Amino acid sequence: MQIRNLGGSGLRVSAIGLGCNNFGQRTDLETSRKVIHRAIDLGVTLFDTADIYAGIGGSETVLGEVLGDRRKDIVLATKYSKPMATDGTKQGASRRYIMSAVEASLRRLKTDYIDLYQQHDYDSLTPIEETLRALDDLIRQGKVRYIGNSNFPAWRIAEAEHVARAINVNRFVSCQDEYSLVVRGIEKDLLPAARQYNLGLLPYFPLASGLLTGKYKRGTSAPEDTRFAKMPALRDHYATPRNEDTAEKLQAFAQARGHTMLELAFSWLASQPQVSSVIAGATRVEQIEQNVKAIGWALSTEEMAEIDGITKG
Repeated sequence: MQIRNLGGSGLRVSAIGLGCNNFGQRTDLETSRKVIHRAIDLGVTLFDTADIYAGIGGSETVLGEVLGDRRKDIVLATKYSKPMATDGTKQGASRRYIMSAVEASLRRLKTDYIDLYQQHDYDSLTPIEETLRALDDLIRQGKVRYIGNSNFPAWRIAEAEHVARAINVNRFVSCQDEYSLVVRGIEKDLLPAARQYNLGLLPYFPLASGLLTGKYKRGTSAPEDTRFAKMPALRDHYATPRNEDTAEKLQAFAQARGHTMLELAFSWLASQPQVSSVIAGATRVEQIEQNVKAIGWALSTEEMAEIDGITKG
């Protein structure tokens, strides 16, 4: 397993991370236990969850039940700010809410510290200075080691960086955003901002919710027990004519070189200089084993250029 620094920080993470959003909903406790322990055995150290995953705290609760003594072997990342109640009282990035949200996550995770605490969305109602000062206090208290953001616009990343410098508090060291061979919008503004401020990029949905696995065929029904079959809205979002054309060309590209679509999708992301770890979920032990093996393809400069030609049209 490759180990990389998270952006400009000293935090070291595995090049493949385990997305934990399936735990507590798509996978039961015992299946989750098998996936979690197998991931650690294979060298996966970054476990990424959020308070909102699996309803209200379901994923964090599973991790708290399963990790036990192996907590010390991983980098545990979670998130706050998305609604945790229907009445609007538990959400956002105010000092008041952050201080209660972190305690709730710590209880569910059965740990006394969080390695990477990430703001899940930008909060337009709270000044970023208030948020950063609260997060800095959590770091000083030892409850949080590092902080990151997710789904921030590029200019908000720049704002947070300059405010942190101005008031002399801990800065964000990472950003988590959607990035894949068919979703490359962050390359326009956000990726240059991450590069400028040396934030480690943690791409999620690396397989475009399954489109880039190669298991979906144009004009046929999605196999049962797949995301596209269970969530037609996801299928409609990703399986556009343009994306299906791109996926078919990428499939041919990979097959011609003796590789799978999974290997292409993960190895391409891992080849991007700003990417610290590729976040991928797994509902079975076999999936995590495949994910770990999938970043072994060292793409050449010529191959990267050909992939750009396919995906950028």
